[in-house]
Amino acid sequence: MKKSQRLQNSFLKYCVYTISLGGFLFGYDTGVINGALVFMSKPDQLNLSPTTQGIASSSLVIGACLGALGSGRVADHLGRKQTLRLIAIIFTVATFLCAFSFNYWLVSLFRFILGIAVGGASSLSPMYLAEISPRLVRSHNVNQNAIFIVLGQLAAFTVNAILGSIWGNWHDIWRIMVLSAAVPSVALWIGSFRLISSPKWLIFKQKPHQARKVVNRLGFRDEQKFIDHSKQEMSQSQKVISWSDIFNNYFMRYLLFSGVMIGFIQQISGINTVMYYGTILLRKVGLGVDAALYANIFIGVVSVAASIYGTRLTERSNHHLMFVLGLLGNAAFLLILGLVLKTNLFSTGVTNVLVLLTLALFLANHQGIVSPITWLLLAEIFPQKIKGKLMSLSTATTWITNFVISLVYPQLIVVLGTAWIFFLFAITNGLSILFVKIFVNQKHLTTAYRQVAQNK
Repeated sequence: MKKSQRLQNSFLKYCVYTISLGGFLFGYDTGVINGALVFMSKPDQLNLSPTTQGIASSSLVIGACLGALGSGRVADHLGRKQTLRLIAIIFTVATFLCAFSFNYWLVSLFRFILGIAVGGASSLSPMYLAEISPRLVRSHNVNQNAIFIVLGQLAAFTVNAILGSIWGNWHDIWRIMVLSAAVPSVALWIGSFRLISSPKWLIFKQKPHQARKVVNRLGFRDEQKFIDHSKQEMSQSQKVISWSDIFNNYFMRYLLFSGVMIGFIQQISGINTVMYYGTILLRKVGLGVDAALYANIFIGVVSVAASIYGTRLTERSNHHLMFVLGLLGNAAFLLILGLVLKTNLFSTGVTNVLVLLTLALFLANHQGIVSPITWLLLAEIFPQKIKGKLMSLSTATTWITNFVISLVYPQLIVVLGTAWIFFLFAITNGLSILFVKIFVNQKHLTTAYRQVAQNK
């Protein structure tokens, strides 16, 4: 048994796995469109063109942007537990409405609403996990959310492949694919009733006695030290920190810029073009519908394995160094993908195998290193008194960038071709390394955190 697991009691583990269902839904709802889009696009269904494919897919993303922006304020007001329960309700209702839509405008509208829940979960879950976890297991628990995101994507790919291969001749099967997301959303809603409030939020709300009970139940070893540290952190927070306060303070401004940059970098890697359009992409290189759907499962399995191994690695590694190495790996694999498709040195069969293997390696690298490091950094670089606002805006940045890329990707394939798309994202990953080295400086982040926490 891992040391991080031995240090956690059964109730803390329950809370971690339940909260991580928010990440699972994040992964499931962003992954399910991958297979469903093929059937949605049929002439007897929604008859989607490349443009309307982009709208239907990216509508969830723009909703997620708003959900991420608003989740911090709602979580500060209602508490982490109640906000997560509200998110589960939105997930469930929007899923049913989306599944029974009869044109792409309605699908886009309800996916937009679904996106609000996805964005809220993407921001809330890692923050909630960080706040309920003792220091020695904090990275491990936040990483569970990253693993659950990939598990959600794999589950969506698997459901899509099974339904698509068995009932592929029934073009309405996309509705069942979409509807299947209601299962984990209901599970999250039921599981949320046994969750516990964040002790830091309770202290923020001046409820130290309740916070002490929560800390004890969660198994914190040095209960008094945690309470004292949190009180000291919150003592400077009686005045509400406004956006003007943040922009007028150099250190807060630096933390905000760093968080936004981290969120931006995570998305210009090109990861979600594969998550959303993987089936369409694989069909363009010669695979049939069934083969493309099952190829996604292979990619998903590799991603999950890499995510589990990668998150263990990141727990004991320098996060900034791992971030750079992960981006370097992304650039290398995408460059290889572009070269395989552009050079035409191999037969169609060999090319398909090479594309599939290199895509799997790219996803494994991103999901095992870049993605968990992204959420770890965002969960740990902001002091408590500004965490809600800055975490929300940083997460919203990932969704804004994601929206733009998802919207234009189908047209980019038509204009540039698949190979040049991979070259383009190889370049953006290379540039991201420079961004991290120049702008997201570990020493400066530590200094800024301390200055803001001490109200300087």
